[in-house]
Amino acid sequence: MVDIMRISAILTLSQKVLKGTAQKNIMPNLENAKKALRQSEKRAERNKLVKAEIKSLRVKLRKAVVAKKLEDAIEVAKMVSKKLDKAHAKGVMKKNTVARYKSRLMKKVNALKTK
Repeated sequence: MVDIMRISAILTLSQKVLKGTAQKNIMPNLENAKKALRQSEKRAERNKLVKAEIKSLRVKLRKAVVAKKLEDAIEVAKMVSKKLDKAHAKGVMKKNTVARYKSRLMKKVNALKTK
């Protein structure tokens, strides 16, 4: 009886530990599942690159606003806005997320214009 309880406790613990890593180590058996996995990995990599580019442009915009460089801020804001719209069109980011980012960055640029 004690052995069964100890084994079930160990199994539960190992399941909790492996929960995060088990998803990464699964290899599909069917060809279409293998292809879907390859496609998913490619898309994830592409999405990561797009998001990284957007993040770097947002940082660049923030630095331009802090430095009070209006022309640079406006130029970067246009680039960020275009990249965000394209990310939404490609399905990388959700509509409301894009709208929130654009709203926040334009608020900063407009505040810089009034100063």
